[in-house]
Amino acid sequence: MYYYIGLGVKLSLAFLSIQMYSYSMGGAVQGQFDLGEKISILAGAAKFDASCASSGSDGKAGKGGFGASIPAGICHSWTEDGRCVSLLKVLFSNVCRFDCAYCVNRVSADTKRSSFTVNELVELTCEFYRRNYIEGLFLSSGIFADPDIVMEKLIETAKKLRTEAGYGGYIHLKIIPGTGEKLIREAGLWADRLSANIELPTDKSLQTLAPQKSGKVIFGAMDDFSGLSSQFEEDRRRIKSTPAFAPAGQSTQLIVGATEEDDRTIIKLSGSLYHKFSLRRVYYSAFIPVGVNGRSGIPDPRLPDIPGPPLVREHRLYQADWLMRFYHFNAAEILDEGSPFLDPHLDPKTAWALKHPDFFPVEISRADYEALLRVPGIGAKTARRIIETRRSRSLTFDSLRRLGAVMKRARYFITCSGAFIDKIEDPRRVRRLLSDQDGAGLQLPLFEF
Repeated sequence: MYYYIGLGVKLSLAFLSIQMYSYSMGGAVQGQFDLGEKISILAGAAKFDASCASSGSDGKAGKGGFGASIPAGICHSWTEDGRCVSLLKVLFSNVCRFDCAYCVNRVSADTKRSSFTVNELVELTCEFYRRNYIEGLFLSSGIFADPDIVMEKLIETAKKLRTEAGYGGYIHLKIIPGTGEKLIREAGLWADRLSANIELPTDKSLQTLAPQKSGKVIFGAMDDFSGLSSQFEEDRRRIKSTPAFAPAGQSTQLIVGATEEDDRTIIKLSGSLYHKFSLRRVYYSAFIPVGVNGRSGIPDPRLPDIPGPPLVREHRLYQADWLMRFYHFNAAEILDEGSPFLDPHLDPKTAWALKHPDFFPVEISRADYEALLRVPGIGAKTARRIIETRRSRSLTFDSLRRLGAVMKRARYFITCSGAFIDKIEDPRRVRRLLSDQDGAGLQLPLFEF
């Protein structure tokens, strides 16, 4: 998940530094004012793409180069272990031939249009990195020409950063829909991560809001990546000199709330993507109302009339996603036909626990790892600590707290040597105590400490 915080201030400071650098070098950077406008336009146009985390890569520059991408990501991006990293997140161009109703860069939108050159992006990335404004580059683009032509520009930028500028930091490139396998292969040689955004959960929704896009084409790009990744991995086992192919894997993004699909449909799709394409991450982006239809100033009737983005729903989907990725839940366990939406006031793990009282209480001193993962308030790390600790000494409720268990939640679902802290005699009472009664309309924290 990422948060786009303080971008304008940071970019302004960064641009001022580049201006000073230009003057000190006798005007080495040309067209400073124009470049500043490009940064403002193309960074602002990129902020709606959520799929920009940078975990999973540990590349570094070669001899005489600079930069390194540590395993972790001017937007703020959160890694799986909670670290915050900064990425220069821009579009190569916001000129686009597509007319996706939910996109601020659609062809019918009345907005300023601009494009970087490859050299401008290379220089910006290098100078921002040297000044410690960023730890990597996230580069996407509008579809201003044939998809292969657009993809070639993104690849040229990454390749020039690596081979000419000596840049060894993190690079994330977007796969342009319709790009061929050959270009995906080349992109993976220069970038740490690639992503192909599905954006909408069903073909019906794509045809309604983005008729120029095809789910089949996007899934085809994911499949190409998955096949190439497996091929390179196999080659590396046999030939040590085989280059790395997008070591941070691939990701995608789903927009939440722009169409009528329920949470169950979204979670089922995500589970299928993880299984079929070995995706590293699925990102969920709450739909931000874009206002009007083209230049007419009339609201687009295809879009929902909502006062703001559904941030709580986005947060609950991230929590459900973590249950699939780290807690060994499958999509069918999280939601069923009778409950197609996640509870806005209760996290999905606690909601599951209250629906399955027959599974509880879990005896902490004997339960296996899988059973411990099902207990609200016990995470994967805490479950491993519990199993390791009980090999050498007996556990108590106080020791569970020290091991990291959130006893406010866990107390209703566990026993320790047969003893209870609190029994679930009235599930409605437990639900009331554990629910976020004031959660509606608020952005909830992703990480619970």
